[in-house]
Amino acid sequence: MQQKISFSTYVVIGTMLFGMYFGAGNLIFPIQLGQLAGTNFWPALTGFLVTAIGLPFLGILAIGLSGSNGLRELASRVHPLFSVVFAIALYLTIGPFFAIPRTATVPFVVGFEPYINPVHASLWLGLFSFVFFAIVYYFSLNPARVMDYIGKYLTPAFLVFLFILIVTAIVKPMGHFGEPSGDYIKLAFITGFKEGYNTMDALASLAFGIVVINAIKGQGITNTNDIAKVTWKSGIFAMALMMLIYGLITYMGATSILVIGSFDNGGQIFAAVAQHYFGSFGTILLAIIIVLACLKTSIGLITSCSEFFHNIFPKISYKWFVRILCIVSFTIANFGLNNIIQFAVPVLMFLYPLAIVLILLTLCSPLFNNKHSVYVGSMLLAFFVSFFDGYSTLVANLPNATVSLFDSIKAFYMDYLPLYGIGLGWILPALIGAIIGCFWPKGDLRNISRKHQPEL
Repeated sequence: MQQKISFSTYVVIGTMLFGMYFGAGNLIFPIQLGQLAGTNFWPALTGFLVTAIGLPFLGILAIGLSGSNGLRELASRVHPLFSVVFAIALYLTIGPFFAIPRTATVPFVVGFEPYINPVHASLWLGLFSFVFFAIVYYFSLNPARVMDYIGKYLTPAFLVFLFILIVTAIVKPMGHFGEPSGDYIKLAFITGFKEGYNTMDALASLAFGIVVINAIKGQGITNTNDIAKVTWKSGIFAMALMMLIYGLITYMGATSILVIGSFDNGGQIFAAVAQHYFGSFGTILLAIIIVLACLKTSIGLITSCSEFFHNIFPKISYKWFVRILCIVSFTIANFGLNNIIQFAVPVLMFLYPLAIVLILLTLCSPLFNNKHSVYVGSMLLAFFVSFFDGYSTLVANLPNATVSLFDSIKAFYMDYLPLYGIGLGWILPALIGAIIGCFWPKGDLRNISRKHQPEL
């Protein structure tokens, strides 16, 4: 018998979901998308919302509906070795290599860099990031109380100020939409779709899905159907709030370019908009809010990643992983926000198709009776395309990294593989792999060991 679930339960879980996802990247990428998309605002925003909202929601559903105990168990449907390698790559991406360093560089770019002599910017970034990660390290050693405090007081304060800025931009718009630039001129939807990768939220949904399930169980909900119900209803609440904020931030960026001009990244755009409306006080206050918000996100990521790697390598203590991840994140943060974004994109172009295919296969698994060969065939063929998506993006940034064999394969894909030119070439191979897997004579999920430890 299903128990009656109160509306407040959906709100509590949905608010927690929002707090987990909405961090540094969720601010800086939509506002820059708005500037670049201009009059192509709607198709670009729609594409962005598919990957920045739709995919994370499906990822949470995949964990909730599959009954998996986390990412490793879910990915073991492909192969036990794949589950470990994929999980490590994903946690490194949303952890010390890209997402965690970004939590330090975004508040620095937004609140401090505009007032610093460019000659000394590197020195001040080093000092700021050192203090930032020292605080993160201290609270990550025992995060329970501080995370509860920040979740109750910081997120509402952050949202209040953000909405003040957004409402001001709507009531007193800076100008009209500018002309679209770059790929947004002809490929606004697809470019927005790929820009949504940068939030890393679909990857995070696979890593943090078990946290949501445990939070639901903590509310006394243990029935599988009830867990699934709370998961999708709470997810809708969180994603609707994020969708509203994304749309308003993108609008703010689209109307800003004629007044404040263009910048290298969304953090600088946000700072310029805040300064335009509220002067230096507004920029500083925004910086304080973002610093605290990013501290929350960083503490959560350090904690989750440390627990995951401790489970993988139990001989190394949790506290040592906290130290290692803070040091690595501090080091990478000092390469600067632009470089972090630049090098994150190739990795995301490689990992995101695999994550999307895994999510979709999990949700559609009743249609093929959880057949193991479907997972293997679809993921394998998607891998052979997504690898070259990542390679192409890397070469665009580092021409010296070219490999002649890879260039030949990429040229073949460009000539014969549908949708490859717009970054979606993995779709047809993944579908073909799934069809082949359906007709493969052997391979059932029931033969796969499920003895992996949960990562969180």
